[in-house]
Amino acid sequence: MTLFSLIILAIGLSMDSFAVSLTSGALMKPFHTKRACKFAFIMAAFQALMPVLGWLLGVGFRNYITAFDHWIALGLLTYLGGRMIYEALQKEEEQQFDPCCTRTAMSLGLATSIDAMAVGISLSFLNVDLLQSAVVIGITTFIFSMAGIYIGKKIGTYMKKGAGIVGGVILILIGLKICIEHLFLG
Repeated sequence: MTLFSLIILAIGLSMDSFAVSLTSGALMKPFHTKRACKFAFIMAAFQALMPVLGWLLGVGFRNYITAFDHWIALGLLTYLGGRMIYEALQKEEEQQFDPCCTRTAMSLGLATSIDAMAVGISLSFLNVDLLQSAVVIGITTFIFSMAGIYIGKKIGTYMKKGAGIVGGVILILIGLKICIEHLFLG
């Protein structure tokens, strides 16, 4: 696999993280660069580590993993999206959804990176440098996540309460997309 192909793959893998980062940037209160970096780092770490995990699991466990990974992603994203919508509908002083909470960020990172594990399984069939692949995927995801957070911050100032509802719907739709791709296209 050429470096160009690897970068294209990394961009494709980072798109779900970018979409989640848009929503997170809109909801991040208070907004600080340190919090944005923490969130983007968690998203990037999951995107970088999941292909390594997929590589290590290899072909032997492929059928077991692909049988349920999409259901895990759908469940996590539906739960988080539903929680985001619920909290957006609450009075402002009752809203508590914080995308930068470590547990929430890790759940989002896991849910959006499950497809990267399947890519890792595929990479195990190819003659690729696993470390280089993980680093390129991680750096690309970090860049796209930071961009998404900052764009989301700008959008969020105009959307106010609607950002949480739209963000929740986006998370649920990403979960459905992952599930449909695995059930019908995978």
